[in-house]
Amino acid sequence: MRLGGKILPFTGTGRAAARRFIAERARVARTRRDPAPLAAAAAQPGADALPIAGNAAAYSPRTRMLLAGAILPTLLRLAWPNVLVMLAQAATGLIETFWVARLGTDALAGMALVFPGVMLMQMISGGAMGGGISSAVARALGAGRRDEADALVLHAIVINVALGAACSVLVLAFGPALYAALGGTGGALAAALRYSNIVFAGTVLLWLMNALASVIRGTGNMAVPALVICAGVVLLVPLSPCLIFGLGPFPRLGIAGGAAALLAFYAGGTLVLAAYMASGRNLARFRLVRLRWSLFEAILRVGGVAALTSLQTNLTVALTTALVARTAGTDAVAGYGTGARLEYLLIPLVFGLGAPLVAMVGTNIGAGQKHRALHIALAGGLVAFALTEAIGLAAATWPDAWLGLFGSDPRMLASGAAYLRAVGPAYGFFGLGLALYFASQGAGKLFWPLMAGLLRMTLAIGGGWLALRLTGSLGWLFVALALGLVGYGLTVAAAISAGAWFRPAGRPAPAALSPGT
Repeated sequence: MRLGGKILPFTGTGRAAARRFIAERARVARTRRDPAPLAAAAAQPGADALPIAGNAAAYSPRTRMLLAGAILPTLLRLAWPNVLVMLAQAATGLIETFWVARLGTDALAGMALVFPGVMLMQMISGGAMGGGISSAVARALGAGRRDEADALVLHAIVINVALGAACSVLVLAFGPALYAALGGTGGALAAALRYSNIVFAGTVLLWLMNALASVIRGTGNMAVPALVICAGVVLLVPLSPCLIFGLGPFPRLGIAGGAAALLAFYAGGTLVLAAYMASGRNLARFRLVRLRWSLFEAILRVGGVAALTSLQTNLTVALTTALVARTAGTDAVAGYGTGARLEYLLIPLVFGLGAPLVAMVGTNIGAGQKHRALHIALAGGLVAFALTEAIGLAAATWPDAWLGLFGSDPRMLASGAAYLRAVGPAYGFFGLGLALYFASQGAGKLFWPLMAGLLRMTLAIGGGWLALRLTGSLGWLFVALALGLVGYGLTVAAAISAGAWFRPAGRPAPAALSPGT
Protein backbone atom coordinates (compact mmCIF):
# COMPACT_ATOMS: atom_id res chain seq x y z
CA MET A 1 0.00 0.00 0.00
CA ARG A 2 1.36 3.45 -0.95
CA LEU A 3 0.76 6.23 1.61
CA GLY A 4 2.20 9.74 1.32
CA GLY A 5 5.07 8.59 -0.91
CA LYS A 6 5.89 5.55 1.27
CA ILE A 7 5.04 1.90 0.78
CA LEU A 8 3.60 0.25 3.90
CA PRO A 9 2.70 -3.41 4.29
CA PHE A 10 -1.05 -3.92 4.57
CA THR A 11 -0.81 -5.16 8.13
CA GLY A 12 -2.51 -3.87 11.31
CA THR A 13 0.13 -1.13 11.54
CA GLY A 14 -0.32 -0.18 7.91
CA ARG A 15 -4.10 -0.04 8.20
CA ALA A 16 -3.85 2.15 11.33
CA ALA A 17 -1.49 4.54 9.54
CA ALA A 18 -3.87 4.68 6.60
CA ARG A 19 -6.79 5.56 8.84
CA ARG A 20 -4.80 8.34 10.55
CA PHE A 21 -3.67 9.73 7.20
CA ILE A 22 -7.22 9.75 5.78
CA ALA A 23 -8.64 11.35 8.93
CA GLU A 24 -6.00 14.09 8.89
CA ARG A 25 -6.65 14.84 5.21
CA ALA A 26 -10.37 15.14 5.97
CA ARG A 27 -9.73 17.55 8.86
CA VAL A 28 -7.46 19.72 6.76
CA ALA A 29 -10.06 19.84 4.00
CA ARG A 30 -12.77 20.93 6.43
CA THR A 31 -10.49 23.61 7.88
CA ARG A 32 -9.78 24.98 4.40
CA ARG A 33 -13.52 25.32 3.78
CA ASP A 34 -13.97 27.44 6.95
CA PRO A 35 -10.67 29.11 7.97
CA ALA A 36 -12.15 32.50 8.88
CA PRO A 37 -12.31 32.32 12.71
CA LEU A 38 -8.75 31.08 13.09
CA ALA A 39 -7.32 33.41 10.45
CA ALA A 40 -8.92 36.42 12.09
CA ALA A 41 -7.51 35.46 15.48
CA ALA A 42 -4.05 34.79 14.12
CA ALA A 43 -4.04 38.25 12.54
CA GLN A 44 -4.41 39.95 15.93
CA PRO A 45 -1.27 41.72 17.13
CA GLY A 46 0.56 39.67 19.73
CA ALA A 47 -1.67 36.63 19.22
CA ASP A 48 -0.30 33.16 19.96
CA ALA A 49 0.47 30.86 17.10
CA LEU A 50 -2.74 28.86 17.28
CA PRO A 51 -2.08 25.12 17.61
CA ILE A 52 -5.63 24.34 16.43
CA ALA A 53 -5.16 25.75 12.93
CA GLY A 54 -4.84 22.31 11.37
CA ASN A 55 -7.64 20.81 13.44
CA ALA A 56 -10.40 23.43 13.61
CA ALA A 57 -13.19 20.97 12.95
CA ALA A 58 -12.40 19.16 16.21
CA TYR A 59 -13.68 22.20 18.15
CA SER A 60 -17.19 23.55 18.52
CA PRO A 61 -17.83 27.22 17.63
CA ARG A 62 -17.99 28.09 21.34
CA THR A 63 -14.61 26.45 22.01
CA ARG A 64 -13.06 28.23 19.01
CA MET A 65 -14.34 31.51 20.44
CA LEU A 66 -12.53 30.81 23.73
CA LEU A 67 -9.35 29.91 21.87
CA ALA A 68 -9.35 32.61 19.19
CA GLY A 69 -11.69 35.48 20.13
CA ALA A 70 -10.40 38.92 21.13
CA ILE A 71 -9.62 38.61 24.83
CA LEU A 72 -11.36 41.52 26.57
CA PRO A 73 -14.52 41.59 24.41
CA THR A 74 -14.91 37.81 24.76
CA LEU A 75 -14.36 37.96 28.52
CA LEU A 76 -16.86 40.79 28.99
CA ARG A 77 -19.41 39.17 26.67
CA LEU A 78 -19.29 35.98 28.74
CA ALA A 79 -19.10 37.79 32.07
CA TRP A 80 -21.80 40.45 31.95
CA PRO A 81 -24.84 38.12 32.21
CA ASN A 82 -23.02 36.17 34.89
CA VAL A 83 -22.18 39.32 36.86
CA LEU A 84 -25.75 40.63 36.69
CA VAL A 85 -27.23 37.32 37.80
CA MET A 86 -24.66 36.87 40.57
CA LEU A 87 -25.59 40.33 41.80
CA ALA A 88 -29.25 39.33 41.69
CA GLN A 89 -28.47 36.19 43.67
CA ALA A 90 -26.46 38.21 46.18
CA ALA A 91 -29.37 40.63 46.46
CA THR A 92 -31.51 37.78 47.75
CA GLY A 93 -29.17 37.49 50.73
CA LEU A 94 -29.51 41.20 51.37
CA ILE A 95 -33.28 41.03 51.13
CA GLU A 96 -33.36 38.10 53.52
CA THR A 97 -31.14 40.00 55.96
CA PHE A 98 -33.42 43.01 55.62
CA TRP A 99 -36.45 40.96 56.64
CA VAL A 100 -34.62 39.04 59.38
CA ALA A 101 -33.45 42.34 60.88
CA ARG A 102 -37.13 43.11 61.52
CA LEU A 103 -37.16 40.16 63.91
CA GLY A 104 -34.67 41.90 66.21
CA THR A 105 -30.95 42.12 67.02
CA ASP A 106 -30.76 38.51 68.25
CA ALA A 107 -32.01 37.23 64.88
CA LEU A 108 -29.56 39.49 63.00
CA ALA A 109 -26.66 38.35 65.21
CA GLY A 110 -27.75 34.73 64.74
CA MET A 111 -27.55 35.11 60.96
CA ALA A 112 -24.10 36.68 61.35
CA LEU A 113 -22.98 33.51 63.16
CA VAL A 114 -24.34 31.15 60.49
CA PHE A 115 -23.55 33.24 57.43
CA PRO A 116 -19.83 32.32 57.19
CA GLY A 117 -20.77 28.62 57.13
CA VAL A 118 -23.46 29.10 54.51
CA MET A 119 -21.08 31.12 52.37
CA LEU A 120 -18.40 28.46 52.85
CA MET A 121 -20.74 25.84 51.39
CA GLN A 122 -21.57 28.11 48.46
CA MET A 123 -17.93 28.99 47.86
CA ILE A 124 -16.65 25.40 48.02
CA SER A 125 -19.48 23.81 46.04
CA GLY A 126 -19.65 26.53 43.37
CA GLY A 127 -16.32 28.32 43.46
CA ALA A 128 -13.80 25.71 44.66
CA MET A 129 -15.05 22.28 43.59
CA GLY A 130 -17.13 24.06 40.98
CA GLY A 131 -13.97 25.68 39.64
CA GLY A 132 -12.23 22.30 39.62
CA ILE A 133 -15.12 20.83 37.64
CA SER A 134 -15.23 23.72 35.15
CA SER A 135 -11.44 23.68 34.79
CA ALA A 136 -11.30 19.92 34.10
CA VAL A 137 -14.13 20.12 31.54
CA ALA A 138 -12.57 23.16 29.84
CA ARG A 139 -9.12 21.56 29.60
CA ALA A 140 -10.61 18.37 28.16
CA LEU A 141 -12.56 20.29 25.53
CA GLY A 142 -9.57 22.50 24.75
CA ALA A 143 -7.48 19.39 24.06
CA GLY A 144 -10.27 17.93 21.88
CA ARG A 145 -11.12 15.09 24.31
CA ARG A 146 -14.93 15.11 24.14
CA ASP A 147 -15.34 11.63 25.64
CA GLU A 148 -13.35 12.68 28.69
CA ALA A 149 -15.48 15.81 29.10
CA ASP A 150 -18.62 13.62 29.04
CA ALA A 151 -17.19 11.24 31.63
CA LEU A 152 -16.31 14.13 33.94
CA VAL A 153 -20.02 14.95 34.41
CA LEU A 154 -20.72 11.81 36.46
CA HIS A 155 -17.51 12.23 38.44
CA ALA A 156 -18.45 15.82 39.27
CA ILE A 157 -21.86 14.74 40.57
CA VAL A 158 -20.38 11.96 42.72
CA ILE A 159 -17.82 14.31 44.28
CA ASN A 160 -20.25 17.10 45.11
CA VAL A 161 -23.03 14.88 46.44
CA ALA A 162 -20.59 13.04 48.72
CA LEU A 163 -19.07 16.26 50.04
CA GLY A 164 -22.48 17.89 50.50
CA ALA A 165 -23.73 14.94 52.56
CA ALA A 166 -20.59 14.99 54.71
CA CYS A 167 -20.93 18.72 55.40
CA SER A 168 -24.59 18.31 56.30
CA VAL A 169 -23.84 15.62 58.89
CA LEU A 170 -20.95 17.56 60.43
CA VAL A 171 -22.81 20.85 60.85
CA LEU A 172 -25.97 19.23 62.18
CA ALA A 173 -23.91 17.32 64.73
CA PHE A 174 -21.52 20.05 65.83
CA GLY A 175 -23.41 23.26 65.02
CA PRO A 176 -24.32 24.14 68.64
CA ALA A 177 -20.71 23.87 69.81
CA LEU A 178 -19.46 25.76 66.75
CA TYR A 179 -21.76 28.75 67.13
CA ALA A 180 -21.15 28.92 70.87
CA ALA A 181 -17.40 28.95 70.22
CA LEU A 182 -17.93 31.88 67.84
CA GLY A 183 -19.50 33.86 70.66
CA GLY A 184 -23.18 32.97 70.26
CA THR A 185 -25.23 33.08 73.46
CA GLY A 186 -28.88 33.28 74.47
CA GLY A 187 -31.31 34.41 71.80
CA ALA A 188 -28.61 34.86 69.16
CA LEU A 189 -27.48 31.24 69.55
CA ALA A 190 -31.07 29.96 69.43
CA ALA A 191 -31.76 31.94 66.23
CA ALA A 192 -28.54 30.67 64.66
CA LEU A 193 -29.52 27.05 65.31
CA ARG A 194 -33.05 27.47 63.93
CA TYR A 195 -31.66 28.85 60.67
CA SER A 196 -28.66 26.53 60.44
CA ASN A 197 -30.50 23.25 61.05
CA ILE A 198 -32.83 23.78 58.09
CA VAL A 199 -30.22 25.09 55.65
CA PHE A 200 -27.71 22.35 56.36
CA ALA A 201 -30.31 19.57 56.38
CA GLY A 202 -30.75 20.20 52.65
CA THR A 203 -27.31 21.46 51.69
CA VAL A 204 -26.79 18.48 49.32
CA LEU A 205 -29.17 20.26 46.94
CA LEU A 206 -26.82 23.26 46.81
CA TRP A 207 -23.83 21.03 46.04
CA LEU A 208 -25.67 19.14 43.30
CA MET A 209 -26.99 22.34 41.70
CA ASN A 210 -23.50 23.83 41.62
CA ALA A 211 -21.98 20.64 40.18
CA LEU A 212 -24.35 20.78 37.21
CA ALA A 213 -23.91 24.53 36.76
CA SER A 214 -20.12 24.17 36.84
CA VAL A 215 -20.13 21.49 34.13
CA ILE A 216 -22.18 23.79 31.90
CA ARG A 217 -19.93 26.80 32.61
CA GLY A 218 -16.85 24.71 31.80
CA THR A 219 -18.06 24.47 28.21
CA GLY A 220 -18.14 28.26 27.96
CA ASN A 221 -21.94 28.42 28.33
CA MET A 222 -22.64 31.06 30.98
CA ALA A 223 -26.19 31.81 29.82
CA VAL A 224 -28.03 28.70 31.01
CA PRO A 225 -26.80 28.76 34.65
CA ALA A 226 -27.41 32.52 34.67
CA LEU A 227 -31.01 32.14 33.49
CA VAL A 228 -31.71 29.41 36.04
CA ILE A 229 -30.36 31.53 38.90
CA CYS A 230 -32.27 34.58 37.68
CA ALA A 231 -35.55 32.63 37.60
CA GLY A 232 -34.82 31.30 41.10
CA VAL A 233 -34.23 34.82 42.39
CA VAL A 234 -37.58 35.95 41.02
CA LEU A 235 -39.27 33.21 43.04
CA LEU A 236 -37.11 33.53 46.15
CA VAL A 237 -37.57 37.27 46.72
CA PRO A 238 -41.31 37.07 47.54
CA LEU A 239 -41.17 33.58 49.07
CA SER A 240 -38.70 34.51 51.82
CA PRO A 241 -40.83 37.20 53.59
CA CYS A 242 -43.94 35.07 53.11
CA LEU A 243 -42.38 32.23 55.09
CA ILE A 244 -40.68 34.49 57.64
CA PHE A 245 -43.82 36.47 58.56
CA GLY A 246 -46.57 34.05 57.53
CA LEU A 247 -48.07 36.16 54.75
CA GLY A 248 -51.11 34.81 52.91
CA PRO A 249 -51.49 31.02 53.11
CA PHE A 250 -47.92 30.48 54.33
CA PRO A 251 -47.08 29.57 57.96
CA ARG A 252 -45.11 32.04 60.11
CA LEU A 253 -41.70 30.38 60.53
CA GLY A 254 -39.59 33.33 61.67
CA ILE A 255 -35.90 33.10 60.84
CA ALA A 256 -36.41 29.47 59.80
CA GLY A 257 -38.62 30.70 56.95
CA GLY A 258 -35.67 32.32 55.23
CA ALA A 259 -33.80 29.01 55.37
CA ALA A 260 -36.77 27.10 53.96
CA ALA A 261 -37.08 29.54 51.05
CA LEU A 262 -33.38 29.08 50.29
CA LEU A 263 -33.78 25.29 50.10
CA ALA A 264 -36.73 25.71 47.72
CA PHE A 265 -34.46 27.76 45.45
CA TYR A 266 -31.75 25.07 45.51
CA ALA A 267 -34.25 22.31 44.71
CA GLY A 268 -35.79 24.19 41.79
CA GLY A 269 -32.40 25.10 40.32
CA THR A 270 -31.19 21.50 40.54
CA LEU A 271 -34.24 20.17 38.69
CA VAL A 272 -33.97 22.69 35.84
CA LEU A 273 -30.23 22.18 35.32
CA ALA A 274 -30.65 18.40 35.41
CA ALA A 275 -33.37 18.65 32.76
CA TYR A 276 -31.07 20.73 30.54
CA MET A 277 -28.26 18.19 30.89
CA ALA A 278 -30.65 15.33 30.10
CA SER A 279 -31.79 17.09 26.91
CA GLY A 280 -28.38 16.51 25.31
CA ARG A 281 -27.86 20.18 24.40
CA ASN A 282 -24.80 20.66 26.59
CA LEU A 283 -21.36 20.10 25.04
CA ALA A 284 -20.38 17.83 27.96
CA ARG A 285 -23.13 15.22 28.30
CA PHE A 286 -24.07 12.97 31.19
CA ARG A 287 -23.11 9.34 30.59
CA LEU A 288 -23.01 6.31 32.86
CA VAL A 289 -19.34 5.38 32.70
CA ARG A 290 -16.93 3.40 34.83
CA LEU A 291 -15.60 5.64 37.59
CA ARG A 292 -11.89 6.33 37.17
CA TRP A 293 -9.51 7.81 39.71
CA SER A 294 -7.73 9.84 37.00
CA LEU A 295 -10.92 11.84 36.40
CA PHE A 296 -11.59 12.32 40.11
CA GLU A 297 -8.01 13.55 40.39
CA ALA A 298 -8.48 16.01 37.50
CA ILE A 299 -11.24 17.70 39.53
CA LEU A 300 -9.86 17.30 43.04
CA ARG A 301 -6.35 18.47 42.13
CA VAL A 302 -7.82 21.92 41.54
CA GLY A 303 -10.99 21.78 43.63
CA GLY A 304 -9.32 20.37 46.75
CA VAL A 305 -6.71 23.10 46.91
CA ALA A 306 -9.33 25.71 46.04
CA ALA A 307 -11.45 24.44 48.94
CA LEU A 308 -8.58 25.25 51.28
CA THR A 309 -8.55 28.78 49.88
CA SER A 310 -12.30 29.12 50.50
CA LEU A 311 -11.81 27.75 54.00
CA GLN A 312 -9.16 30.40 54.65
CA THR A 313 -11.56 33.19 53.65
CA ASN A 314 -14.39 31.94 55.82
CA LEU A 315 -12.13 31.04 58.73
CA THR A 316 -10.79 34.59 58.66
CA VAL A 317 -14.32 36.01 58.94
CA ALA A 318 -15.37 33.47 61.57
CA LEU A 319 -12.32 34.12 63.77
CA THR A 320 -12.77 37.86 63.38
CA THR A 321 -16.40 37.44 64.46
CA ALA A 322 -15.18 35.62 67.57
CA LEU A 323 -12.66 38.38 68.36
CA VAL A 324 -15.33 41.06 67.97
CA ALA A 325 -17.81 39.11 70.12
CA ARG A 326 -15.34 38.64 72.97
CA THR A 327 -14.23 42.28 72.82
CA ALA A 328 -17.46 44.24 72.26
CA GLY A 329 -20.52 41.94 72.53
CA THR A 330 -23.57 41.03 70.44
CA ASP A 331 -24.36 44.50 69.06
CA ALA A 332 -20.83 44.87 67.73
CA VAL A 333 -21.04 41.39 66.14
CA ALA A 334 -24.25 42.44 64.38
CA GLY A 335 -22.50 45.57 63.07
CA TYR A 336 -19.35 43.78 61.95
CA GLY A 337 -21.39 40.95 60.38
CA THR A 338 -23.54 43.43 58.46
CA GLY A 339 -20.48 45.32 57.23
CA ALA A 340 -18.59 42.14 56.36
CA ARG A 341 -21.58 40.91 54.35
CA LEU A 342 -20.65 43.54 51.76
CA GLU A 343 -17.20 41.91 51.53
CA TYR A 344 -18.91 38.55 51.01
CA LEU A 345 -21.04 40.07 48.26
CA LEU A 346 -17.87 40.82 46.32
CA ILE A 347 -17.36 37.06 45.95
CA PRO A 348 -20.43 36.41 43.75
CA LEU A 349 -19.67 39.63 41.86
CA VAL A 350 -16.13 38.49 41.04
CA PHE A 351 -17.40 34.94 40.47
CA GLY A 352 -19.50 36.37 37.67
CA LEU A 353 -16.20 37.34 36.05
CA GLY A 354 -14.30 34.33 37.43
CA ALA A 355 -16.45 31.62 35.83
CA PRO A 356 -15.56 32.83 32.29
CA LEU A 357 -11.93 33.14 33.42
CA VAL A 358 -11.89 29.48 34.44
CA ALA A 359 -13.33 28.42 31.08
CA MET A 360 -11.13 30.72 28.96
CA VAL A 361 -7.87 30.03 30.80
CA GLY A 362 -8.56 26.28 31.08
CA THR A 363 -9.44 25.90 27.42
CA ASN A 364 -6.34 27.81 26.30
CA ILE A 365 -4.08 25.89 28.67
CA GLY A 366 -5.54 22.64 27.30
CA ALA A 367 -4.78 23.82 23.75
CA GLY A 368 -1.22 24.86 24.68
CA GLN A 369 -1.81 28.63 24.40
CA LYS A 370 0.00 29.69 27.58
CA HIS A 371 0.77 33.27 26.59
CA ARG A 372 -2.88 33.93 25.72
CA ALA A 373 -4.02 32.31 28.98
CA LEU A 374 -1.78 34.68 30.98
CA HIS A 375 -3.14 37.73 29.15
CA ILE A 376 -6.71 36.57 29.86
CA ALA A 377 -5.94 36.26 33.58
CA LEU A 378 -4.36 39.69 33.92
CA ALA A 379 -7.16 41.37 31.96
CA GLY A 380 -9.73 39.76 34.24
CA GLY A 381 -7.79 40.79 37.34
CA LEU A 382 -7.75 44.45 36.31
CA VAL A 383 -11.49 44.47 35.60
CA ALA A 384 -12.20 42.87 38.98
CA PHE A 385 -9.96 45.39 40.76
CA ALA A 386 -11.80 48.33 39.21
CA LEU A 387 -15.26 46.98 40.10
CA THR A 388 -14.53 45.99 43.70
CA GLU A 389 -12.45 49.08 44.50
CA ALA A 390 -15.30 51.33 43.38
CA ILE A 391 -17.67 49.48 45.72
CA GLY A 392 -15.20 49.64 48.61
CA LEU A 393 -14.55 53.35 48.27
CA ALA A 394 -18.29 54.08 48.13
CA ALA A 395 -18.89 51.99 51.26
CA ALA A 396 -16.04 53.71 53.11
CA THR A 397 -17.38 57.13 52.15
CA TRP A 398 -21.05 56.47 52.99
CA PRO A 399 -21.11 53.53 55.46
CA ASP A 400 -24.48 54.45 56.95
CA ALA A 401 -26.15 54.14 53.55
CA TRP A 402 -25.39 50.42 53.72
CA LEU A 403 -25.68 49.74 57.43
CA GLY A 404 -28.89 51.74 57.83
CA LEU A 405 -30.69 49.23 55.60
CA PHE A 406 -30.42 46.61 58.35
CA GLY A 407 -30.89 48.44 61.63
CA SER A 408 -30.53 51.61 63.68
CA ASP A 409 -28.87 50.41 66.88
CA PRO A 410 -26.04 52.92 67.63
CA ARG A 411 -23.47 50.28 68.62
CA MET A 412 -24.25 48.19 65.54
CA LEU A 413 -23.85 51.24 63.30
CA ALA A 414 -20.62 52.31 65.01
CA SER A 415 -18.83 48.97 64.69
CA GLY A 416 -20.06 48.46 61.11
CA ALA A 417 -18.94 51.95 60.06
CA ALA A 418 -15.50 51.44 61.65
CA TYR A 419 -15.12 48.24 59.64
CA LEU A 420 -16.17 49.75 56.30
CA ARG A 421 -13.99 52.86 56.70
CA ALA A 422 -10.91 50.77 57.43
CA VAL A 423 -11.42 47.79 55.09
CA GLY A 424 -13.51 49.23 52.22
CA PRO A 425 -10.54 50.95 50.48
CA ALA A 426 -8.77 47.55 50.33
CA TYR A 427 -11.65 45.76 48.57
CA GLY A 428 -10.02 46.28 45.16
CA PHE A 429 -7.07 44.09 46.19
CA PHE A 430 -9.47 41.39 47.35
CA GLY A 431 -11.19 41.50 43.95
CA LEU A 432 -7.84 41.35 42.14
CA GLY A 433 -6.67 38.33 44.11
CA LEU A 434 -10.01 36.57 43.81
CA ALA A 435 -10.16 36.97 40.01
CA LEU A 436 -6.62 35.59 39.69
CA TYR A 437 -7.58 32.73 41.99
CA PHE A 438 -10.33 31.77 39.53
CA ALA A 439 -7.90 32.11 36.62
CA SER A 440 -5.46 29.86 38.50
CA GLN A 441 -8.21 27.25 38.76
CA GLY A 442 -8.40 27.26 34.97
CA ALA A 443 -4.63 26.82 34.79
CA GLY A 444 -4.73 24.05 37.40
CA LYS A 445 -2.10 25.93 39.47
CA LEU A 446 -3.27 27.05 42.91
CA PHE A 447 -0.10 27.14 45.00
CA TRP A 448 0.23 30.93 45.05
CA PRO A 449 -3.44 31.71 45.74
CA LEU A 450 -3.20 29.27 48.66
CA MET A 451 -0.04 30.91 50.00
CA ALA A 452 -1.55 34.37 49.56
CA GLY A 453 -4.65 33.27 51.50
CA LEU A 454 -2.42 32.03 54.31
CA LEU A 455 -0.64 35.39 54.35
CA ARG A 456 -3.99 37.18 54.50
CA MET A 457 -5.17 35.06 57.42
CA THR A 458 -1.90 35.59 59.30
CA LEU A 459 -1.99 39.36 58.86
CA ALA A 460 -5.70 39.66 59.63
CA ILE A 461 -6.11 37.30 62.59
CA GLY A 462 -2.60 37.38 64.03
CA GLY A 463 -2.28 41.12 63.51
CA GLY A 464 -5.84 41.73 64.70
CA TRP A 465 -5.35 39.72 67.88
CA LEU A 466 -2.13 41.61 68.59
CA ALA A 467 -3.86 44.95 67.93
CA LEU A 468 -6.62 44.10 70.41
CA ARG A 469 -4.09 43.01 73.01
CA LEU A 470 -2.16 46.25 72.68
CA THR A 471 -4.97 48.76 72.17
CA GLY A 472 -8.32 47.09 72.89
CA SER A 473 -9.66 48.97 69.84
CA LEU A 474 -11.80 47.39 67.12
CA GLY A 475 -10.49 50.07 64.75
CA TRP A 476 -6.97 48.62 64.76
CA LEU A 477 -8.37 45.11 64.33
CA PHE A 478 -10.07 46.32 61.16
CA VAL A 479 -6.82 47.92 59.92
CA ALA A 480 -5.19 44.49 60.23
CA LEU A 481 -8.03 43.03 58.10
CA ALA A 482 -7.34 45.65 55.41
CA LEU A 483 -3.62 44.86 55.37
CA GLY A 484 -4.49 41.20 54.90
CA LEU A 485 -6.55 41.99 51.78
CA VAL A 486 -3.79 44.13 50.28
CA GLY A 487 -1.19 41.43 50.89
CA TYR A 488 -3.47 38.80 49.36
CA GLY A 489 -4.10 40.64 46.08
CA LEU A 490 -0.54 41.84 45.52
CA THR A 491 1.01 38.43 46.26
CA VAL A 492 -1.15 36.55 43.75
CA ALA A 493 -0.73 39.23 41.07
CA ALA A 494 3.06 39.35 41.45
CA ALA A 495 3.45 35.56 41.31
CA ILE A 496 1.28 35.05 38.22
CA SER A 497 2.82 38.02 36.38
CA ALA A 498 6.26 36.50 37.02
CA GLY A 499 5.21 33.26 35.27
CA ALA A 500 4.51 31.05 38.30
CA TRP A 501 1.97 28.98 36.33
CA PHE A 502 4.60 27.82 33.85
CA ARG A 503 7.69 27.61 36.05
CA PRO A 504 9.24 24.12 36.26
CA ALA A 505 9.79 22.87 39.79
CA GLY A 506 13.10 23.99 41.21
CA ARG A 507 13.78 26.48 38.42
CA PRO A 508 13.97 30.29 38.77
CA ALA A 509 11.22 32.41 37.27
CA PRO A 510 11.70 33.28 33.58
CA ALA A 511 12.30 36.90 32.71
CA ALA A 512 9.19 36.95 30.52
CA LEU A 513 6.86 34.68 28.64
CA SER A 514 7.28 34.97 24.90
CA PRO A 515 4.40 34.46 22.49
CA GLY A 516 3.77 30.86 21.69
CA THR A 517 5.24 29.52 24.94
